Amino acid sequence: MKSSKERVLTKTDDTTLSYILSPPDNKGNISVEEALYNRRSRRDFQDKEISEKQLSQILWACYGITSPRAENSAMRGGLRTAPSAGALYPLEIYVLVGKVKNIKPGIYKYIAKNHKIVMTINRDLRKELCAAALNQEMISKAPAVLFYSAIYNRCTERYGNRGRERYVCMDLGHSAQNVYLQVEALHLGTCAIGAFNDDSVKKTMQLSSDEEPLYIMPIGYYLNKP
Repeated sequence: MKSSKERVLTKTDDTTLSYILSPPDNKGNISVEEALYNRRSRRDFQDKEISEKQLSQILWACYGITSPRAENSAMRGGLRTAPSAGALYPLEIYVLVGKVKNIKPGIYKYIAKNHKIVMTINRDLRKELCAAALNQEMISKAPAVLFYSAIYNRCTERYGNRGRERYVCMDLGHSAQNVYLQVEALHLGTCAIGAFNDDSVKKTMQLSSDEEPLYIMPIGYYLNKP
């Protein structure tokens, strides 16, 4: 299914491109056991685009809504595919789009409540993010790159330092493993990257002052199995 385009207004009254993503599937052709058995970190990607439908499925597996809870504003949409301490969901998910069919290159933020992506930077910055991440070339070569940041105060306001030092890390691990298994089920690959220059990454991604970078996950068709 092709994505539909939606125009929204920013606070500065500039138009921002957003895409309502295809509905995710909740049944697939590969068992959890098979995905677990075949899961590996893939570092070499083909120069081949992925589909909007694939990106939609991956973002949903990453942090999508599975049980809407409109009455609880702290959840920002409802319960999700990944567990979170106190259902506080401190993670923010972005995708750097390079070669995704029917989606313009640039950086987008995933809005789980509406299952859509909203452009934050109108430019393909995969090469710049690669440089900020110690020149790990898989970032610049993958057709799409997931990026995680955290807003720690969502957890620390309730749990103090334990929220920062433990619970956010747990949330990240839950979500990233979902991504690993989902891309495997789609016959794609990824590799979780935590080695990068924090300040350079924050500048490249234009993160807000309360966001801290956590993980980079390039995604695409891989060349060879390890």
